[in-house]
Amino acid sequence: MSELPAKSARESEVVMTQMILPSDANSVNTAFGGKIMEWIDICGAVAAQRHCRQVVVTASMDDLHFHAPIKVGWTVTLHSRVIATFRTSMEVGVTVTAENPLTGEQHIATSALLTFVALTADGQRVPVPPLKLETEEERVAFREAEERRKERLARKQPCLAWQRVIKPGTAG
Repeated sequence: MSELPAKSARESEVVMTQMILPSDANSVNTAFGGKIMEWIDICGAVAAQRHCRQVVVTASMDDLHFHAPIKVGWTVTLHSRVIATFRTSMEVGVTVTAENPLTGEQHIATSALLTFVALTADGQRVPVPPLKLETEEERVAFREAEERRKERLARKQPCLAWQRVIKPGTAG
């Protein structure tokens, strides 16, 4: 099988825009974190799929940070792109910018890093194209992603003790 040709991160970029509606809000009238996470997952998946042109699934979400609340009626713009590629997985960065539609004020509200795995139609992992690193910023971001991947894989198995303290059906 021949090596897949490298692809530019620019080819994977995605921009999505949403409005925060009352149904997207929590009890203090700001965006519900779960709704923002859903949009982040979708925006990241589209970027990953654009890069590899395969079905992708979310393997992990890391460094999810809610930097500032987003009010009902405000607009959010999600921006994603592939940061790094590995054999069958990709790290994708997503930022969420909040905008007050009446003043035009904008600020980063949320950011996250996600890992997606490329799959065949029958659910087998499939190689992804390497990432063509075109700028020094992209090369630095790729090296940082490699370090995060090592750390994520190292803690994947040993950190399951917390799951044993949550017993189904014992709440109350």
